[in-house]
Amino acid sequence: MPSLHALANPARFLRLARPLTPALLLPGIVLALFGCWAGLTLTPPDYLQGESVRILYIHVPTAWLGMGGWTGVAVSSIVYLVWRHPLARVAARAIALPGALFAFLCLATGSIWGRPTWGPWWQWDGRLTSMLLLFFVYLAYMALARADAEQGGDGRVPAIYGVAGAVLLPIIRYSVVWWNTLHQGQSIGLTSATIAPSMLWPLWFTLSGFSFIFAAVVLMRMRAMLAREKREARLRRMAA
Repeated sequence: MPSLHALANPARFLRLARPLTPALLLPGIVLALFGCWAGLTLTPPDYLQGESVRILYIHVPTAWLGMGGWTGVAVSSIVYLVWRHPLARVAARAIALPGALFAFLCLATGSIWGRPTWGPWWQWDGRLTSMLLLFFVYLAYMALARADAEQGGDGRVPAIYGVAGAVLLPIIRYSVVWWNTLHQGQSIGLTSATIAPSMLWPLWFTLSGFSFIFAAVVLMRMRAMLAREKREARLRRMAA
C-alpha cells in the first residue's frame, strides 16, 4: 500500500486514481439509485410526517457530505500548510465544488421537507442558517483559490481560509443542542438511531452511494487539475 508521501508524486497518484475513479463511481451510482428506489417504494410512511419523510434518503447524505466535504478541505489545507504536500492543495480545491453542491442540495431538500412540515419554505433556524453560511464559505473559498492561482500565489491564503472555515462544523453539528430550533434533534448516531429500522435501512445505501460518487468526482477533478497544471507548465517551458 503506497504511503502518503509516495502518493505525493503525481505520477504515482494518477496510476492509483485512474482505476479507482470508475471503481467508486459505478458502485456509487448503483447504491444511490437502489437506496432511492427502496426509500420511495419499500418503506412505510412516517406516522407524523407521512410521505414527506422520504426526502431523508437524499437530505441526510447531502448534509453529511456537505459537512464532510469541508472537513476534507480543512484537513488538506492543514497538510499543505504543515508539510507542503504537493497534492494537498489540489485535493482541497477539488473537494470544494462537490462539497458546495452537496451543501446546496442539503438546503434545497431541507426546504422541500420543511414546506409541508413547518409551513414556510425557509426559517432562520440554527441548523439551516449555519448550513447556509457553510455554503457561502464554500463559494468564497473557490473564489479565493481561483484568484490566488491566477495571481501566482503559493496557496497559503486559501489554505488558511480552509482551516478557519472549519469552525462552522461544530456549530452545525450542535446547533440543535445549543439552540431551541425547529429542526429536529439528532436522530442518527454512531451507535444508535431513533428512526424505525423499517424506514432506516435504505439510508445506508444512499449514504454509501453518494459518498462513493463524491469520492469519484473528487478524483476526477484532481486528475483534471493535474493535467491542466502539466499543460500550463509545458506551455511556459515552450515560451521561455
